[in-house]
Amino acid sequence: MAKNIFFGRMPKQAAALLTGTMLLSAALPGFAAPVELTLDQAIEMALKSNPAIKISESELDKANWDVSVARAGRGPSLTFDHSFSRYKTAESSTYVYDYALINPPKKITVPEYFTTRYTNSVNLSLPLYTGGKLEGTIDKAKLAAKSADLGVTDTQQQIKLNATTGYYSILQTRNLVSLREESLDRLTAHLKNVEAQYNAGTVAKSDVLRSEVEKADAEQNLIIAKNSYELAVSNLNNIISLPLATQLVVKDELKYQKFDKALEECITFALSNRPDLAQAQTNVEVAKAQIRVAESGSKLSIAATASENWSDSEYPGTDKNTWSVGVSASYNLFDSGLTKGQVRGAEAEHNKAKEQLRQAKDSTQLEVRQAYLNMLEAEKRIETSNVAVIKGEEDYKIAQVRYSAGVGTNLDVIDSQVALTTAKTNYVQALYDYNTSRAKLDKAMGIAVK
Repeated sequence: MAKNIFFGRMPKQAAALLTGTMLLSAALPGFAAPVELTLDQAIEMALKSNPAIKISESELDKANWDVSVARAGRGPSLTFDHSFSRYKTAESSTYVYDYALINPPKKITVPEYFTTRYTNSVNLSLPLYTGGKLEGTIDKAKLAAKSADLGVTDTQQQIKLNATTGYYSILQTRNLVSLREESLDRLTAHLKNVEAQYNAGTVAKSDVLRSEVEKADAEQNLIIAKNSYELAVSNLNNIISLPLATQLVVKDELKYQKFDKALEECITFALSNRPDLAQAQTNVEVAKAQIRVAESGSKLSIAATASENWSDSEYPGTDKNTWSVGVSASYNLFDSGLTKGQVRGAEAEHNKAKEQLRQAKDSTQLEVRQAYLNMLEAEKRIETSNVAVIKGEEDYKIAQVRYSAGVGTNLDVIDSQVALTTAKTNYVQALYDYNTSRAKLDKAMGIAVK
């Protein structure tokens, strides 16, 4: 196993910066104290407060209520209706005859008048058979709730990955800041040595100028590294729902732990445990249930009905009473191809869902393979870069001694310093790539969030 040879402890500069920040936070009112975090704590905070988790949980809650709505469709429904109407009768004419034949028939016109009517009714309906429509609708709702539950699991795994990579980014950029500070310290010390030798007349002015240029370049790299660290902190704050300006003190270090599972084992595990694959399979079942719902349009539907009615010319209208009980049946004889079109459309959705499932399985295998191979590649780079760091430190010491003794050149010292910084940077990058690739592999395999 590769050993972290230069990041075992927090660098002195970082420790001093942290101490100063804590003292400043205690001295200034309203200044937020730094938040100490381990990786597990960061993941826990993200799972509790990230908006994506809340959104997926709300979708699950909505899906569960949709199941209740679908089930209510097969129960009885009772309605009460009240209506008020006022209407007028048209005027009419009639003839009155004098049967004594004294007078001729006389036409009499009856004037119009207004009538008021209050009506109340209670209606009860219970579906007895719907051709599979209600059953299919309920099955769809249950499957949608199952899919939403799997969506929560998938979101949790994604948030865990985001928090993990965000945390590792802080570790990486913090180590890079330390490297840039270390490089700047070496170049500053070397510049002093070069200036001393120049003042003594043993080296040329060009050595001083080149050393000053390298020192200025190191200062610029340190500025960039510090900015990357601040961005990494802000990114993790966003993931765990803390104010973006919150100062974080991460307690862990980038480290290497051997992964002992074979690639085929990882792929097999993923195909059985990925929540998004289970969602894709659920979508196939949802599409199949929709076919049943569509086919019900051409089947007989039967319902039991009961009603009671009251009507009166005076409020509230409870005088005349009638009631009825019966069974109604309905069958669609012709709908201009509506049902056929709905069935064909549902079948097309079913075929689409099956292809999406096949596509998801292929994508899962590719994602697992990519994460696994990237992890192996980073693992090999850890070993080689670790050796390069050891050799680079030895080479830098030799170059310094040779330059001080007057048998080496300034360029030898600068080149060896650059090579050492590059080797250490590569080591940090390899550790970061290994850990993030392993986190991505966990997500690709569908490993449950604890």
